Amino acid sequence: MKEFGLWIDGRSVPARAGRTAPTLDPATEEPWATVAVAGPDDVDAAVAAARRAHASGVWRKKSREERGAILMAIATALFERQDEIALAEVHDGGGTIRKANMADVPAAAQGFLYYGQFVAGTADEEEHEESIPVTSRNLVRKEPIGVVAGITPWNFPLMTAAWKIAPAIAAGNTIVLKPASNTPVTALMLAEICSACGVPDGVVNVVSGPGASIGEHLASHPDVGKISLTGSTEVGRRMLELAARDIKKVTLELGGKSANIILEDADLDCAVRGALFGTFLHQGQACESGTRVLVPRTIYDDFVARMVEAARELTVGDTLDPSTCIGALVSEKQRATVERYVAIGREEGAVVAIGGKRPAHLPRGYFYEPTILAKVDNTWKVAQEEIFGPVVVVIPFEDDADAVRIANQSCYGLAGAVWSRDTERALAIAREMETGTVWINDYHLTNVRFPFGGYKLSGIGRELGPMGLDIYQETKHIHVGEPTDAATKFYFGMLFNS
Repeated sequence: MKEFGLWIDGRSVPARAGRTAPTLDPATEEPWATVAVAGPDDVDAAVAAARRAHASGVWRKKSREERGAILMAIATALFERQDEIALAEVHDGGGTIRKANMADVPAAAQGFLYYGQFVAGTADEEEHEESIPVTSRNLVRKEPIGVVAGITPWNFPLMTAAWKIAPAIAAGNTIVLKPASNTPVTALMLAEICSACGVPDGVVNVVSGPGASIGEHLASHPDVGKISLTGSTEVGRRMLELAARDIKKVTLELGGKSANIILEDADLDCAVRGALFGTFLHQGQACESGTRVLVPRTIYDDFVARMVEAARELTVGDTLDPSTCIGALVSEKQRATVERYVAIGREEGAVVAIGGKRPAHLPRGYFYEPTILAKVDNTWKVAQEEIFGPVVVVIPFEDDADAVRIANQSCYGLAGAVWSRDTERALAIAREMETGTVWINDYHLTNVRFPFGGYKLSGIGRELGPMGLDIYQETKHIHVGEPTDAATKFYFGMLFNS
């Protein structure tokens, strides 16, 4: 069984209290690795290492070209070790090997590649000449914040770790990352890769352990200047409370209950697959999943029948088999949550068109059948609350305005989609949706070059793209008055008599 320590100050170290815990493979329910469990003292050591590295300037004083080159080397290393990393991601999180190879590792590498290229091609400082109200030179500087606390979820552990580490260090910061207790391994592997590629000691640190103790200790640490969380809305609220004490900067990417709108003029074969892909990718454990499929009442029954037929093709099983479509949920606790919501849906009046139970052929592992709940009203719990499993609700609507109304009738606003052959019609609907990302005739295609984040309870701020670098930087204005003699300072008259 593999063993992993904490990653602090450029090396793997045991937890100071000596605690370790097994990480279970959700598909087998068997431990496959042992990981050190950090305590508050370990968090303090990681933050101290990050603070020393920042104060020394060993990283922030490197040129943008130097930082960019190291980030691009990390991207290359991720691709070179793809097989090993993808396997660890599957064992840790229960997703399929197909997804790990097609999405998880490439997305992580692309994050480092993009920010490496971006930071190498931009400047820390812009200069502007002004004549009003007086002649002056004006410098606008982008500077790192300092020590960043990154807190990542269990659903996409490698990708979200990369999407926090890459922009944070590209901007010149140091970071202490706290991965989810269920899925810490690939974040630890990523930290080791960062060091091997030339990131100085103390710049990237990873401490694994329970969020309620070390996550909160990290977020409230006085030497942390920025919190970046991807997680539940409940945890996001707690992060805001902790950040308020020291007025820390905060970026939150939280929950979602996204609307996937099908118009009657859509290519229905494509839209059916898009509706299933939008929900069942990674067993529905994606914050931006299109878990509310909105269908015109005129084609509702036909569309649900098509969804059921297509869902029968989705094989559930061995996560290491490249032909498997649906893997395991991350834990028994998460599967119990899914089962509870399906029971609630039945009580509310939903029709289980397919699924709604554990697969009989898989007695071990946290598997659950892809489930379609039909005849659902948008006000029901199963349409309003995040289930985070392979469950989609299908809701009828009357016309475009009704579809927009239903889509926006949610406390969340992370993502959504519109399927139509009429792009302008789809764009008109997209512009009215209260959500951070809208795909047209696509789903799940987050792009590192463009901002990602949510409206309402889905979060604060945007990650990815140039905005994803800005959130890790302070902006400073320096005014250089010219000329320097007192006679030219006419505005001194606001204070002096002569």
